[in-house]
Amino acid sequence: MSDAQADVIATLATEAAELRDQLAETQELLVETAVDAGHLHAELEAMREGLAVMQAERDAWRAEAERLGGVVELRRRA
Repeated sequence: MSDAQADVIATLATEAAELRDQLAETQELLVETAVDAGHLHAELEAMREGLAVMQAERDAWRAEAERLGGVVELRRRA
């Protein structure tokens, strides 16, 4: 093998090692991003559930206010 061929092989081996390192770093970042996304998804679901509870409570209060408003109006007529 000539020196030129050895240099090309060494250069390619170095580049391949650098690319493997970059790939490993990218995969690690991807896993971290997926974990963060999972946490955000869980938090979003909890907030949606809380919102649904609050909306149900609001609707119950609104219905009660409308019912009491109707009672007050009946009293006014009497």
